[in-house]
Amino acid sequence: MTRTRAAILMALATTTISVPAAEARFGDQTLRRGDSGRDVKTLQRTLTRAGFRTTADGEFGRNTERSVRRFEGRHDRRVDGRVTPADARALKRAAGGRPEAEPAPVAPGAKARLGSDGLAIAPASAPQSVKDVIAAGNRIAKKPYKYGGGHARLRDSGYDCSGSVSYALRGGKLMRGARDSGGFMRWGRRGRGTWITIRANRGHAYMIVAGLRFDTSGRAQRGTRWSQKMRSARGYRGRHPAGL
Repeated sequence: MTRTRAAILMALATTTISVPAAEARFGDQTLRRGDSGRDVKTLQRTLTRAGFRTTADGEFGRNTERSVRRFEGRHDRRVDGRVTPADARALKRAAGGRPEAEPAPVAPGAKARLGSDGLAIAPASAPQSVKDVIAAGNRIAKKPYKYGGGHARLRDSGYDCSGSVSYALRGGKLMRGARDSGGFMRWGRRGRGTWITIRANRGHAYMIVAGLRFDTSGRAQRGTRWSQKMRSARGYRGRHPAGL
């Protein structure tokens, strides 16, 4: 995405946006159709325990929305298919208040792994900020590509290349706001990082996090932005967050 277009989109944004916690737990924020991640999987498991059988695949699709609407209708909630923090509390009570989630898995060593669901598994030895970047990346790993997505607002229906990288880095509290691909050519420190490396030129940006590539091009090929396959860095400038 061009710097000029990103600047226009940012100028149109009129609200101040706060970054949600990357390690978002079920009930921390509103969930809706199109969302994905471990908090969605927790929602699905909690729905099943409350009597609304739902497949726990981590994808908030049509069937999950149907279960949510059934729950809302039977428990005098507003029937809109969205799960607000207040809805989550009511659902937990309906499920008996039992623990609803298992701890997020971690991979041994210093390399992230790609799970069968297309989401990244953070390495156990990674700094917490790196784990947070991975968790944030997982939240949008399967979101569609959208030109300009992630620049005018943090929570979007889709994300472009630099918007995706911005979202993940903001989840790790490593930056504020969003940058276009040209902006990432000057962001952070020069060269390759130990844990995170951003590759950017005027037309594209992606990053390597703990050995996995996070790139919009991966979604078109495998349905997720995460990939174990690397790509040539020729024509890209390497940058990294300070200390990482």
